[in-house]
Amino acid sequence: MRTIVGLALVGLLAGASGAAAQVSDDAVRIGVMSDQSGVYSYSTGRGTIEAVKLAIADFGGKILGKPIEFVTGDDQDKPDVANAMARKWIDQDKVDVVLAGGSTRTTMAVLNVVTEKDRTLLVSGSGSPDITGKLCHPNVTHWAFDTYSLASTVGRSVAAQGGKSWFFITVDLSIGQALERDTAKFIEAGGGKVLGDVRHPPNSADFASFLLAAQSSRAQIVGLANAGSDLVNTIKQAGEFGMTDGGQRLAALFMYVNDVQSLGLAVAQNTLGATSFYHNLNDATRAWTARYRQAFPGNNLPNMVQAGAYAAVTHYLKAVQAAGTDAAAPVGKKMREMPVNDFFNKDVVIRADGRVLPDMMLWRAKTPQESTGPIDLLAILETVPGARAFRPEAESGCPLLKKQ
Repeated sequence: MRTIVGLALVGLLAGASGAAAQVSDDAVRIGVMSDQSGVYSYSTGRGTIEAVKLAIADFGGKILGKPIEFVTGDDQDKPDVANAMARKWIDQDKVDVVLAGGSTRTTMAVLNVVTEKDRTLLVSGSGSPDITGKLCHPNVTHWAFDTYSLASTVGRSVAAQGGKSWFFITVDLSIGQALERDTAKFIEAGGGKVLGDVRHPPNSADFASFLLAAQSSRAQIVGLANAGSDLVNTIKQAGEFGMTDGGQRLAALFMYVNDVQSLGLAVAQNTLGATSFYHNLNDATRAWTARYRQAFPGNNLPNMVQAGAYAAVTHYLKAVQAAGTDAAAPVGKKMREMPVNDFFNKDVVIRADGRVLPDMMLWRAKTPQESTGPIDLLAILETVPGARAFRPEAESGCPLLKKQ
């Protein structure tokens, strides 16, 4: 069943002003939507809600003399649920901005509603480059990552470091096909070669035949173009097959730090991957992570979806403050004019197509012997500037660019 929780984080309101009069319905209302009970709940879910709560608290709980309020909802990874929820939020609850922290298919359902209703959309969970491509919109910004940036960071960087021969194990879905296709392009551009691939149905349990094919190829790198339980099962069974003992490396194209945490370093060690955020990177990320974990007790670590949600809401609120209104068009314009600055982004650019350009990092899962504690999971091998990691704007196909 869908759950929607209304929560106002405000104290006494400041007196009315000319700027405050531009806030619709006397509040700025944020809707936070994610999968809180389904397959992606471990990587989005409540963690995204807690990240947004931190952003609102850090902003002081009010803006332009009016309260910042938010509602949350479980999209259950179902597009029809996401669509209906977004319509109710906008039509009945007067929500001004939606943060979509779930999968691509639910995000697309929300995008249609938000653009139809002339509201603002912040995307932190979906990996589809189409959001800033053929579906781009002046009210929409895309945060954290997309499949292109993951593919370019892993494919280009690993090939440059000597990983020239590849074999892919790919989930037979559009996201897997996109990851394999884009990664292969960067491998070949770097002088490498794809020796072959196999495709598996989603939610597979037995990867024996696929792993045997990868072993037989003798490729240096086995690219894993899958995610979630499929990815975790592939890596577990690769260890059981002794694949990495034979000299092959695993490169996970869409792996969260939570997956590494779940597998444990004894199993995940030396697997390669990419991210735009690492909780244990420096003092600032560790301090924010400590606050996040205090708000979300248990063995929970923030990933790039949660960090992207915090950054997106913080930047949105700064844009509302600067624009003097919560109207979507001027806020979208102001968001693109202002650099993104927070505890882990420094002067990050938002392009005209809505693509946010955080730096991407190539990582390697540490060995148990290297790790200094339970949150010391990744070794950062390379940092790739966002302008290089993400698809060039000229190649995006965004209709907005033709109007400039």
